[in-house]
Amino acid sequence: MQEQEVVRERVLLCAVDTGAYDMEVALAELRELVATAGGDVVAVVTQKRESPDRGSYLGSGRIAETAAICESHEIDLVVVDDELTSVQQRNLEDALPCRVIDRTMLILDIFAARARSSEGRLQVELAQLQYRLPRLMGQGGALSRLGGGIGTRGPGETKLESDRRHIRRRIASLKAELEEVERRREEHRVRRRKDGYCAVAIVGYTNAGKSTLLNALTDADVLAEDKLFATLDPTVRALRLPDGRTVMLSDTVGFVRRLPHHLVRAFRSTLEEAVGADVILNVCDASSDEAEEHLAVTRSLLSELGCSDTPQITVFNKCDRVSVLPETEGTAVCISAKGRIGFDRLLDAITAALPPDRRRVTLLLPFSKGALAEECRRDGAVDSEEWVAEGLRMTVTLGARLLNLTEVYQIEE
Repeated sequence: MQEQEVVRERVLLCAVDTGAYDMEVALAELRELVATAGGDVVAVVTQKRESPDRGSYLGSGRIAETAAICESHEIDLVVVDDELTSVQQRNLEDALPCRVIDRTMLILDIFAARARSSEGRLQVELAQLQYRLPRLMGQGGALSRLGGGIGTRGPGETKLESDRRHIRRRIASLKAELEEVERRREEHRVRRRKDGYCAVAIVGYTNAGKSTLLNALTDADVLAEDKLFATLDPTVRALRLPDGRTVMLSDTVGFVRRLPHHLVRAFRSTLEEAVGADVILNVCDASSDEAEEHLAVTRSLLSELGCSDTPQITVFNKCDRVSVLPETEGTAVCISAKGRIGFDRLLDAITAALPPDRRRVTLLLPFSKGALAEECRRDGAVDSEEWVAEGLRMTVTLGARLLNLTEVYQIEE
């Protein structure tokens, strides 16, 4: 067996600086996205303008310069740090000697490569088709490309060669399948609540260490890599808190600046874990110079999802990498998920933020209720227990479900 060498594409980054955001920061993030997709950035072209050119994104002079750079540096792909219209993309590809994709298509391509579950693949295909549908008109021969490379992964070009009616039918079918996924996930959430389990969701900017935190707290063995969008499929694991409560801890897809709205909509079923949570952990990379902006991006997207009123704990991760710890106020804590530092403070903060549905009671359980006693030990926090003539006397802190089950055995202390 001979291993086939993976040839990384040579990429040129292209951006128009309108002053709407920090261009250097945006290009640094775009460079990371390209690396995650399997490309190497070898050149960057920028232009200061009040707004991108409606027909070709860049001005004619800068397009000519870009074409020359593509020729001299043997560029395989141009990635534009914006969302192109179909006209802009067609005109750029006509003028440049290589393929052109925009930031949104790059993110979708990464998602297509990372999706592992059937649900994840459905979400990626839906987002790609919704993105491509309005761009079908006028693309002509561009749709017939079947070659590989960044920007070509996902549902396949053959779907794009079908007419609009077929694509709309496929979109409707995907939405119906995802609605069924959402229905099943909602049933699971309802069942967990009926059983007395609270939900805690880990959210945050991509590559902030969310999966590493889930693994460290629950031994979940979820893929955790130093790459953008390592996690697309939600994972839920049980976590026992210091007061004896067990909560369901879920990992979610990472956020990023200017995340396209149709992408947020497509991944709604994944993000529902955050929407239905009792507490949200907003994880941030404390070692990043953009930490505050990353937090702001996450809060904005959570607000868009309707989570503004859900208790949130700001978690500054990777604090072992910084010499000066961030100032933490209120419900913010500093941790290192990889070094397992600060977990006691984090668990105490989660406990304090959860709804107060627990109560300390004294029970007198008959000898025949050994299974119930074991359940109280497992899901409650036992202060004391002793065997007496009537059975087992125990003082324990229990949640709503067990309080209901043990109501007839509760006695005055």
